[in-house]
Amino acid sequence: MIKILQPTLKYSCCHAITRGLQNIANPIFENKQSINADLKSLCKQKHFKDALRLYDVIEKNGDCIVDASTFTHLISACSFLRSREYGRKIHNHILESNLLPDMILENHIVNMYGKCGSTNDARKVFDNMPERNVVTWTSLIAGYSQNGRDIEALILYVQMQQSGFTPDHFTFGSVIKACSSIADAGLGGQLHGQVIKSEFGSHLIAQNALIAMYTKFALINEACDVFSCIKKKDLISWSSMISGFSKLGYEFEALNCFKKMLSQGSYIPNEFIFGSVFSACGSLVQPEYGRQIHAISIKYGFEGDAFAGCSLTDMYAKCGFWYSAKTSFQLIENPDIVSWNAVISGFAYGGDANQAMSLFSRMRRFAMSAPDDITVRSLLCGFTEPCTLSQGKQVHSYIIKIGLNLDIPVSNTLLTMYANCSGYIDAYKMFDEIQSNADLVSWNAIITTCMHQNLVTEVFSLFKKMLLLHGRPDYITLSNILGACGKVSSLGMGEQVYCCSMKNGLDNDIMVMNGLIDMYVKCGSIERARTLFDCTKNTDVISWSSIIMGYAQFGYGEEALSLFKTMKDHGIKPNAVTFVGVLTACSHVGLVEEGMELFESMEQESGVGPTREHFSCVVDLLSRAGRIEEAEAFIGRMGIYEPDIVMWKTLLAACRNRGNLKVGKRAAENILRIDPFNSTAHVLLCGIYASAGEWSDVAALRSSMREKGVRKVLGRSWIEIEDRIHVFSAEDGLHFERGKIFEVVEELWLQILDYGFIPILD
Repeated sequence: MIKILQPTLKYSCCHAITRGLQNIANPIFENKQSINADLKSLCKQKHFKDALRLYDVIEKNGDCIVDASTFTHLISACSFLRSREYGRKIHNHILESNLLPDMILENHIVNMYGKCGSTNDARKVFDNMPERNVVTWTSLIAGYSQNGRDIEALILYVQMQQSGFTPDHFTFGSVIKACSSIADAGLGGQLHGQVIKSEFGSHLIAQNALIAMYTKFALINEACDVFSCIKKKDLISWSSMISGFSKLGYEFEALNCFKKMLSQGSYIPNEFIFGSVFSACGSLVQPEYGRQIHAISIKYGFEGDAFAGCSLTDMYAKCGFWYSAKTSFQLIENPDIVSWNAVISGFAYGGDANQAMSLFSRMRRFAMSAPDDITVRSLLCGFTEPCTLSQGKQVHSYIIKIGLNLDIPVSNTLLTMYANCSGYIDAYKMFDEIQSNADLVSWNAIITTCMHQNLVTEVFSLFKKMLLLHGRPDYITLSNILGACGKVSSLGMGEQVYCCSMKNGLDNDIMVMNGLIDMYVKCGSIERARTLFDCTKNTDVISWSSIIMGYAQFGYGEEALSLFKTMKDHGIKPNAVTFVGVLTACSHVGLVEEGMELFESMEQESGVGPTREHFSCVVDLLSRAGRIEEAEAFIGRMGIYEPDIVMWKTLLAACRNRGNLKVGKRAAENILRIDPFNSTAHVLLCGIYASAGEWSDVAALRSSMREKGVRKVLGRSWIEIEDRIHVFSAEDGLHFERGKIFEVVEELWLQILDYGFIPILD
């Protein structure tokens, strides 16, 4: 029996008070109608708990003479309170009372069970009903949809229509929500068509559900179409549209929509709308917009709201306003675990690992809820530098202490933390601990770590092991493997990965296709790269940049420039890599003026600021054209970047080719100032001295090299034969087939001499 509480009820209903019902434990009723009237009165005034307590006392005293209409109100009270215990108890009393079947009451019971999460009980009531109407079907569909049984909700929707019932706006609202959850855009379009054909096509409930569905499918244009057709938008309409814009990366559109809503003055924004626009400001890193909206939220009394406060704190943290972020968080009344997670995440992702760690410590001491998996994962994302390794290890110890080390997503985040802060060895130890339970994210994390460390052999080994143990790769896996193939020019392995992508249905993924184009370019197969590029649908800036860079590197400058023009004609905006390729192309074909004009205009016309690589390209452009002094002057006036070794080497190589001893000496001095043991600078400068006949300087420089222990870096090459990579270097005598190799080299040398080649000995 439910424990009876005995508070004094304070009815606003004078009729109840005058009959002496102030004490719930000893109620006084004049007749049966009095019992029912008082119970209904409490329910109508939304005193649901009091109504159920009073019913409890009446039932205990044996005076339970309640009619169907009162039972309907009591069941509605249970629905509102989500009290399955009371709902089931009252339902049993109804069954025991031998009341005649009442469709309205039974519909309320189906709805109550659905809202209380007991869909099986709702289905039993539904199946035993002698009569049903649209409300009956809709109540059960809503129950299934609210409790994650979306497929059953859709099946029931079909059965409803087959039974001759026409869906109403409530039905559409529930079934569209179910469709959203299973992410079936095609079915969503069909439901939209049915809504339009029905008489409820302009009803807000159906239209708002469609907006929410389309934003969940990332179909923002379709959501906008529905939104624009709503003549009288309510708060849910505005909230759904603003939230959709913000989540899908249309931050300015979210802010404009918010501004339009305020200008109409029909509705006051709620905490969810403020949360969405704060998130948009954070993504844009626009603290001024955020401050203005913060002021509006204070005006409407949302300063201490947990939901809006979380997004506000996150926004300030992302914008680097740490004090404002901390202050905003402190103003949240009774922050829950979601609030703590949001503020810790904001500081971690914003780059303030120390503050994130401090908040984590405070959370452990003062929060009502203990940190969960989301807390530690958010915190670990803030440890990205070697100096934060000790903090990462502290969190790792805490994770082991509370048993979250068995959680694979947490372990994956730990793996990434060790990869960023420590390196491959610690990351691999972490992976080794979870390998038996590793998921796709785990495999991708360790493969990516190996790629960043240039451990190509290990990448291939892990990939083969992954295919055996885990099975199916995704686009991230294949992009990494293709990058590894490009690094070692392994065309054979790259083609196997291409076959793997087709087998797994990833051959149309743009990231995989871009990886393949880049791999073919780096393996020297520019023709295959172009064929694949021409076959790729929906090429993006990376596709274009890869093929342009490929043509430029192989000396096909005119083809690269032609592709660049075509790219712009297609409306593709070039990025920094594109301009590196185009400037390289200009260098190869000697288009100095065009290259310089492109360099000067790229920031203004395309919004791409010049990087160190672009400056290096210009130095190469001028040097190849023999404009040595101009190249040196350009290096001197770069301003935003210090000249690096690559620029000075480029200039020094040009000086050697052009015999410019004066500038060459200055270039070599700058290289040796940066790296005193740089062998390339010594060798090139020796060549310049030799070309100028300065043999005493040659001798002095070689003597200096011997004293410093500077040796020329030996050239290396490799070839892949039957999945085995053979590496060769100058003066190499270690290859296991060196005898045969030397025999072939000698034979080739004799053939070259037979063709009349005369070697130059200097």
